[in-house]
Amino acid sequence: MKSLVADQTSLYHSTTPSPPVPNLPSLPLNNSNNGFLSSTNISPLPSSFINLDQGDPVVFEAYWRKMSEKCKVEIKGCELLSYLSDLRSVCWFMMPELRDAIKRLHALVGNAETDDSHIVIGNGSTQLFQAALFALSSSFSSSSDDPINVVAAAPYYSEYEDQTDILRSRMHKWSGDAMKYDKNEAYIEVVTSPNNPDGSIRGPVVNKKKCGAEGKLIHDLAYYWPHYTPITHRANHDLMLFTFSKCTGHAGSRIGWAIVKDKEIAKKMTKFIQMSSIGVSKESQTRVAKIIEVLCDSYKNFKLGSKESDLFFEHSRLFMKQRWEKLREATKQNGYFSLPNFSRAYCNFTNESSETYPAFAWLKCKKDDADCESYLEKELKILVRGGTRFGSDPRYARLSMLGRGDDFDEFLKRLSKNI
Repeated sequence: MKSLVADQTSLYHSTTPSPPVPNLPSLPLNNSNNGFLSSTNISPLPSSFINLDQGDPVVFEAYWRKMSEKCKVEIKGCELLSYLSDLRSVCWFMMPELRDAIKRLHALVGNAETDDSHIVIGNGSTQLFQAALFALSSSFSSSSDDPINVVAAAPYYSEYEDQTDILRSRMHKWSGDAMKYDKNEAYIEVVTSPNNPDGSIRGPVVNKKKCGAEGKLIHDLAYYWPHYTPITHRANHDLMLFTFSKCTGHAGSRIGWAIVKDKEIAKKMTKFIQMSSIGVSKESQTRVAKIIEVLCDSYKNFKLGSKESDLFFEHSRLFMKQRWEKLREATKQNGYFSLPNFSRAYCNFTNESSETYPAFAWLKCKKDDADCESYLEKELKILVRGGTRFGSDPRYARLSMLGRGDDFDEFLKRLSKNI
């Protein structure tokens, strides 16, 4: 049987061999978790590696543990047997309860317009991204058989290239940095805002006059939530992607959704998900709908006298703020690294001016010939994702701000001492 410890301590992405990890603590099994590894905190040993490469959003676990009873759902053995949910909807496998919950959530936060649009759910935003590429690629008016170019402004999300090309489709291909795109060929530009990895607010950058070709946009708004960035406007783009994992931290539920204006594009995205997974788990949909209900109800009840600590976005924004303050102080003490600065903006959700507290830190080594990823790994035993994976400079590296507290505290300790 494959080692559970090996699964828990996987260090690198699939394209990079994992180095040996010394002195890892043994991981106890927890009977209350059906014999699987416990999700309780495991303190890192000083001699072990700390993995800040992956963006596993377990940082919000303490809040949801407090709300666990309210979020309970019961599913009987005779329920949710059918593939079908709502044949009146374009996305026929989406449960009406989830659709209504998603609309309620966006109405509460004010970060996206859902009226006069279609909602398509998927198994996380990764599947929806591929569904969007399929739908948009097949909708171009060109009669050419050449694959559609897919671009994003560097530094771009490191997985876009693999997600675009993994099936070696004849419909689309990865073509790199949108800032440099000058082909007279049809293209799809991915606009990630706030951006992963550097947290910047983005808009389209392809020079349409220079390339002179038809282009379509995918707006990846996975991090456009008030605990990461001020909500300055209600996004109203043709195709917008969101993911529950980055909204609340429930990555294991594998639920994402697209808000799509064009009905034909929504139908094609639904078709892609139908052919790749025949829909989305109703158990996950039920759980997500319940959690969104609890989240939204907490704001409704707050006006009736409940505690501010019960409000998810306030709790999480304060948590992210504190982490960023600690990281900036450690970076200042170290002197070898720098972090991007973010301007304040008025947040329509909180009704106050606020800074940005991204889910990832875009760390830069000040030395011109430095390799930030290699330095952190060799000198501090900290695993991050290097800048070249994002179409950028090796002096940069992305590290997750969403990991467990013990890992983050040990990382800060090592960073502060390495002067």
